[in-house]
Amino acid sequence: MRSLRPVILAAAGTAALLFAAGPAAGEDRPPVTVVDSLGRTVTVPGRVARILSLEPEVTRIVVALGAGDRLVGIDHFLRFNDHLFPLVFPAGASLPLVSNPAQDLSVEEALRLRPDVVFASPSESRLTGSVERKLRVPVVALASMGRFSGLLEEIRTLGRILDREARAGELVARFEAALRGLAGPDADGERPVRPTVYLAFWNSLVRTPVAYDPVDAAGGRNVAAGTAADYAGSPGVTVSLETLLLWDPEVILVQGNYPPADRRVTVEAVLRDPRLASLRAVRTGRVHYTFGYWYWWDPALALVETVYLARLFRPGTDPGFDLAAFGDGVFKDFYGVEGAFSALCRRLDCHAWTRE
Repeated sequence: MRSLRPVILAAAGTAALLFAAGPAAGEDRPPVTVVDSLGRTVTVPGRVARILSLEPEVTRIVVALGAGDRLVGIDHFLRFNDHLFPLVFPAGASLPLVSNPAQDLSVEEALRLRPDVVFASPSESRLTGSVERKLRVPVVALASMGRFSGLLEEIRTLGRILDREARAGELVARFEAALRGLAGPDADGERPVRPTVYLAFWNSLVRTPVAYDPVDAAGGRNVAAGTAADYAGSPGVTVSLETLLLWDPEVILVQGNYPPADRRVTVEAVLRDPRLASLRAVRTGRVHYTFGYWYWWDPALALVETVYLARLFRPGTDPGFDLAAFGDGVFKDFYGVEGAFSALCRRLDCHAWTRE
């Protein structure tokens, strides 16, 4: 894995330019037709001035594209459960709340806000059609589904819809540049062995994503890859303890995006669980926290997580690398704010485990 310092320097040198560039919402653009994550063909107005997003991943990308001022409402998750969004978009605190704790939309409030487009999650496929009928505005269902190809296409699609294609291209290029060479040959030209990895996500030992590209890009192999998800639009599958024992992963990753007091699955508990004592990951102590989803991804955090995992899978490859500095640089590039990753680590108490 080569050093990432040039990426940090290049990013810092252009961050201000990226946020200053890009046209305002087009006045005379023709309607834009896209295919969303449910395979639906959706046509949106050429000028999108008022955005209602019920999908946190989309909302974060909207802000990264420099279109946060067009958001007219905020969902319950981002308002009350997201540790990161207030750090990168403080203005979100003043937006009207449009959903309840179950993420059910307040149709009356949504109608009052008069959005030009609504963004929803493909995991809520029934909601998509219902909202479209009730609000009589286009609804686009978008999510990365654990795939970087999906995330980058999502950024490009939102760039087209919001007339921010140049900015979307810059974000995609930055993402791809940081990933390039992460899992490549060692300094001596040897290609490293890819460890098998199991991810305990969603505060459950037995619920795991069927696709999680940060693991693959970092040089690991997700043992659940190719397994059918629990239902259409879901990124995960519930497995039996017997299946986990059969997979016998070399590394176990526990989702650490929860504050310590809210973690029902911990690294310490996995290491002490007698049912798991035979697993290679437990026997060798290779059980670690990672960030994971937080109602899909934050695009900047997904990139930082991948770099963290690359170092975790191949310890000692870049001993002088400062993940906190790298993360702060990535978040500044995406959101134009200083110190966001370090602040997130303080909230999650993750400085210790990101230095493992």
